[in-house]
Amino acid sequence: MVASPSSLRVYRGILKELRAMQGQNYKQSLAYNYVTDQFRKNQVTGERYCRAQQEALHASQTYLCLLASSRNHQALHNFYHAKGERNAEDVAGMVGLRLPTQPGGKGWEK
Repeated sequence: MVASPSSLRVYRGILKELRAMQGQNYKQSLAYNYVTDQFRKNQVTGERYCRAQQEALHASQTYLCLLASSRNHQALHNFYHAKGERNAEDVAGMVGLRLPTQPGGKGWEK
């Protein structure tokens, strides 16, 4: 059976995301079994062209995008919201800015 290069890329990408979410024992999960079964079921031989296979490829690409976006969202959420209250200097440093300093030695700046 022949699989298109894009479907193999999507399949490997989904497995990579599952591995990132569940660790090394991802092969025992229900999600892994379901994804593997669906990709095997929708393989195309040289004799047939099936619209359902194209729909399955589109659904798998959408699922891969969802997994990757969820992982990126969680990483950003942990980076920006996980530490509670921050002072103004820390917040400015997170976005690449610096707070202005008061020139002239007024006594209250650092």
